[in-house]
Amino acid sequence: MVRNRLAQCLAIAALLLAMPASVPAAGTASGLPLPRYVSLKSERVNLRVGPGRDYSVSWLYMKRGLPMEVVQEYDLWRRVRDSDGTEGWVYHSLLSGERTALAAPWLKGKDALVDVHTSASEESPLTAQMQPGVVAKVDTCGLGWCEIEVSGRTGYVRQHEIWGVYPDEQF
Repeated sequence: MVRNRLAQCLAIAALLLAMPASVPAAGTASGLPLPRYVSLKSERVNLRVGPGRDYSVSWLYMKRGLPMEVVQEYDLWRRVRDSDGTEGWVYHSLLSGERTALAAPWLKGKDALVDVHTSASEESPLTAQMQPGVVAKVDTCGLGWCEIEVSGRTGYVRQHEIWGVYPDEQF
């Protein structure tokens, strides 16, 4: 009985040691964490109701760089969510790991602007102001601030004023 258990344990240990070092994370096809933010790589991206070309298109995005949140993976398809909460499936090659964000999309249609500072401080001078819904490239985030680039200008915005990064996310 003890020999059988010992043999089973040794067999399991041998299998574990033989596994490749880069095993995809449980539940993901890519091995990348879920959820995560990405951006659209193309000017025209179909959002489908299911993970395959045979599924109908529910939406057409026409803005390269638009941030999306990947919430699920199936083979080479990614279930994404946009800033409005719309979800659907996009083929993986139409997504980029480049981080982008939308300036306060929840304020669209309101008379409000998002301040872009010269440094990560409320007291620093403004370098620009963004209207809600403007897409910006995100370079780094930390300590509640993100360094962004938009229309050739760089600056810092409060992390909670953009959609496309998680609260307190650092990179």
